Amino acid sequence: MAFLVLLVMLLRAFVLESAPVADEIVYLPGLAKQPSFKQYSGYLNVSDNKHLFYWFVESQSSPKKDPVVLWLNGGPGCSSLDGLLNEHGPFLIQQDGKSLQYNPYSWNLIANMLYLESPAGVGFSYSDDQIYKTNDTEVSFNNYLALKEFFHLFPEYSKNDFYVTGESYGGIYVPTLAERVMTDSSIQLKGIAVGNGLGSWELNGNSVVYFAYYHGVIGSKLWGDLQKFCCAKGTCNFYKNKDQDCQNKVSVIAAVWNSGLNAYNIYADCAGGVPGDIRFDEKRKQLVTYDLGNLFPWHESSQLWRKVNALSFLKRKLHPNLKLLDLYQTNGRLRLDTPCTNSTPSSTFLNDWAIRRALHVPNVVQNWEICSSAVNLQYTRLYADMKDQYLKLLNAWQYRILVYNGDVDMACNFMGDQWFVESLQQLVTVNRRPWLYNKGVNQIGGFVKEFSNLAFVTIKGAGHMVPTDKPQAAFTIFSRFLRKEPY
Repeated sequence: MAFLVLLVMLLRAFVLESAPVADEIVYLPGLAKQPSFKQYSGYLNVSDNKHLFYWFVESQSSPKKDPVVLWLNGGPGCSSLDGLLNEHGPFLIQQDGKSLQYNPYSWNLIANMLYLESPAGVGFSYSDDQIYKTNDTEVSFNNYLALKEFFHLFPEYSKNDFYVTGESYGGIYVPTLAERVMTDSSIQLKGIAVGNGLGSWELNGNSVVYFAYYHGVIGSKLWGDLQKFCCAKGTCNFYKNKDQDCQNKVSVIAAVWNSGLNAYNIYADCAGGVPGDIRFDEKRKQLVTYDLGNLFPWHESSQLWRKVNALSFLKRKLHPNLKLLDLYQTNGRLRLDTPCTNSTPSSTFLNDWAIRRALHVPNVVQNWEICSSAVNLQYTRLYADMKDQYLKLLNAWQYRILVYNGDVDMACNFMGDQWFVESLQQLVTVNRRPWLYNKGVNQIGGFVKEFSNLAFVTIKGAGHMVPTDKPQAAFTIFSRFLRKEPY
């Protein structure tokens, strides 16, 4: 009997002190050589029968000592596996949609990276009832529950430093999650990092007009009209101005978003050419829309408006094709793609049966798509800005914050985030200056301004997805942030 009790205790200790064996990725197709570090994927079960898919890659340096870094992509409704496979993961998807190449600037060179597909309905994440209507508060709570489940499954990492990071609508996800985590002493939260994030709807909306003018997107005539109708006493309100003339002029800016200009990097080409607002994919038998509706969400050109008018679009443009109209009315399928972004390689790779099996994705789970229309079109945005969340973190005097922006992104432009950081009114410790990288052949990576426990960094020539456009510069900033080194 004593022997059996001892055996049970040993087995229990083993379970509590080691990663879940069933979730380990033992072989990943697409790699010429399997990695030396361990990686895991599977599901973190949260409230209301929701199952959030995760992919965890251990650090290539010192897994036991290096921090755990959570990464969240935005949307709302877009997959964090895009961050893994196209931005800063250990291996990057190639154009053939089958092969992976190791990334020399992978963030898991110095950190244990946790990629979480959130909320349910995004990527491989799902809900038993397939109801995907949600909001900012519910998402932050479920992300917190997923995080608790992760550390339950991986208790050996519960004492490691922990950071929450993300981009785009992750500007909402990250601080709202950190606000919850900071009250939980079992998680060793040390800080957050947000790239090209949405810190304030108003500041992003107002600044994008200046950004568009000074980058040659709009001409002097329109700029003059905007100044005339939207500005008074030296202050401009482009975001939610009630003046009808101002609204009409701002609508031209909103139209530019859908014109074929790559709003995520205005100096880059639009992958696949200029798209229409809505089109029908014959192969998948789906309507496809491109606008995520985060520029002027109140304007009629936003995604919410487009969803309401999708059916009228079909009636107007495709009325002779009754089968097509019936198809939409029957299942209402609408695929959401990010504008000017080629998601085909990632979709091809992740929907291959061998990949899904390697990642422990059940057959009943939906096909992977870069963004979920079911989530995006039913998502309720609750916050006007993140000022309260940032100030809570800063006033605790124990968390470090990095806000970084590629400076040619129009979607969440650097000027709006710079205004947001300035609005927090923190003590300046380092005045704005260039920062350098690439030792031996020093290059200006961008500009940095530092405050107490807060830094604002721009990355020169990078768009919305900074690690994709400037991988070495992005890794440099990431490593300096984690290691508390001067920028």
